[in-house]
Amino acid sequence: MIGRLHGKLLEKQPPEILLDINGVAYEVQLPMTSFYHLPEVGESATIYTHFVVREDAQLLFGFIDKYERGLFRVLIKANGVGPKLACTILSGMSASQFIQAVLEEDITALVKMPGVGKKTAERLVVELKDKVANIDEVSSAVDVLNPSINKAELLIPVNLAKEEATSALLALGYKKAQAEKAINAIYDEHASSETLIREALKSMV
Repeated sequence: MIGRLHGKLLEKQPPEILLDINGVAYEVQLPMTSFYHLPEVGESATIYTHFVVREDAQLLFGFIDKYERGLFRVLIKANGVGPKLACTILSGMSASQFIQAVLEEDITALVKMPGVGKKTAERLVVELKDKVANIDEVSSAVDVLNPSINKAELLIPVNLAKEEATSALLALGYKKAQAEKAINAIYDEHASSETLIREALKSMV
């Protein structure tokens, strides 16, 4: 099991990164709530990982801390929830927000996530209510929808930022029309792709 990676961040293409570890580059998928906390390309990054082995693929999922990874592991044990849906859920709301929604049986908040219908939301509440209440908080739960991070925007072409943001939402399971509508509603020509993604996700919650 690969539990932690530390290396040079080579690429950031939401929701995936390429991390160089002593000359070996690992492709890692992150929920956007963790993605927002990554350093700039070229800098060192440390992420906690969960390794998924399937018949047709071997996938690495990354998280900014053990707390979010722990919640991801609880999520994928729920009936009908795979790694991709778990990442989508944790991209739309922070770990603390998801736990609050489950504990308060807030079905309305949960069904706003793509791939989560009413039956899935109800099942998540029933199956996870006791489990999320007992997750060990190894590191404090950070509300990463309003992170305290470097506000410097990435110096990338405007169209590229918008394109990357839309692609990230599509990768998370949102429909093209829904993704484009959300991006256009909050679009700022000076914003980075990460800012556009974060604001678009917030507008849909």
